[in-house]
Amino acid sequence: MAEEILQNWEKKSAGHQKTYRRILQQAGKKAILNRLPDLHEEAFSKVDCLECASCCKHYSPRFKTPDIRRISKFLNLRESVFIDQYLQIDEEGDYVLKKAPCPFLGEKNQCVIYDVRPSDCARFPYTDEDVFLKRPHLTLKNAGFCPITYYVLESLRVQWESGTLGTK
Repeated sequence: MAEEILQNWEKKSAGHQKTYRRILQQAGKKAILNRLPDLHEEAFSKVDCLECASCCKHYSPRFKTPDIRRISKFLNLRESVFIDQYLQIDEEGDYVLKKAPCPFLGEKNQCVIYDVRPSDCARFPYTDEDVFLKRPHLTLKNAGFCPITYYVLESLRVQWESGTLGTK
């Protein structure tokens, strides 16, 4: 089933956005939250992030104050220099990267600051936590460029359509 789900995933994700939105709104939150850890693990066993790195190539995480401190220290930069060199403030008031791809994306899609990466990067794609349900607009956006998010949503869609997921 996993291989079938991942074939042409970008196109299928775009075609199922309304269904995914309905599932996130109408399915039983407890039922989804109970399934997320297993689906998350299953998705990560099927998808190699280093083969994709779409998140690093096209989008920016938020950089919170602890992230800025930790990364600046790692890079031997003053926080103000790190901010001036790499970050800008977005429309929501968060620090984000000035440009894409991420300047810390190295050869073979390896993160050169992996051990001190922003918490958003460490938690991405949020498929094993309640953010998956609490921020459905983010989950739906992520499904368009992250095969892991797509895999989890598509697995939930199959369960929803078979009647095994349940409603609120």
